[in-house]
Amino acid sequence: MPGRVPAIELGSCVVAVITEHEEEQISKANASGLAPVVFVHGLWLLPSSWDRWAAVFAGAGYVPLTPSWPDDPGTVEEANQHPEVFAGKTVGQVAGHYADVIGKLDKKPAVIGHSFGGLLSQMVAGRGLSAATVAIDSAPMRGVLLLPVSALRAASPVLGNPANHHRAVPLTYSQFRYAFANAVSEEEARDLYATFAVPASGTPLFQAATANINPFTEARADTKNPGRGPMLIISGEKDNTAPPAITNAIYTQQSRNPGVTETVTIPGRGHALVIDSGWREVCDTSLAFIRRFVP
Repeated sequence: MPGRVPAIELGSCVVAVITEHEEEQISKANASGLAPVVFVHGLWLLPSSWDRWAAVFAGAGYVPLTPSWPDDPGTVEEANQHPEVFAGKTVGQVAGHYADVIGKLDKKPAVIGHSFGGLLSQMVAGRGLSAATVAIDSAPMRGVLLLPVSALRAASPVLGNPANHHRAVPLTYSQFRYAFANAVSEEEARDLYATFAVPASGTPLFQAATANINPFTEARADTKNPGRGPMLIISGEKDNTAPPAITNAIYTQQSRNPGVTETVTIPGRGHALVIDSGWREVCDTSLAFIRRFVP
């Protein structure tokens, strides 16, 4: 399956192999001498959800990279035909894969993540691997105690059944409409669902839900590392999945860092703000921040 990151087991450890496509992107970035930007997608989306963003950043003089989560299929159609490949992926495993990709770059990249990709981008930044970070509608991490009702409802298709911990879980259209596309028209919501929605691993949601009671949780970021770099935290005003209350709590944690920490709320936007018809506003906001710190 083109585009997939094959995962192999070494004892009890699962290691994701860097794909040929990712190697090509890494080589292109290193050969260019330009600043790289790594895009990190979240649950129920694929790397292709960043294609328009990648084109904008390339036009601005950066080299975009869109790595996969382990076993990501190459297309939405393939993903929906083989949902089982998403099952069992953990936050730590995925963060480790992105760290491996970044480790092969000659220049420290900017990192931009959405939803669980927002959490992953903060984890990478906390390891000192990011020159500047943008976390958009981020999933909560250890230390975020507030879980609003809307966030619990958005996660209920997974968390409502403990057996989903090790399964791949698709969203129905109505579930996607509530969790992602509540702030767009019915017509646009159906188009987004058909164009972008894929099944997702249930494991990260259970990890985030138990992060504050599990002292060994992988759903954590080092917010105090002085090497974290500048960070922008973006929230969609109408987001049901990661509402502003969660973003504000994340901002409070990240503000303990000695580096620049800023937050912006995009009015009238839901969780689909990186893929819906208003994506360019969020992209330009992110680009302006990156330009300040990564010439």
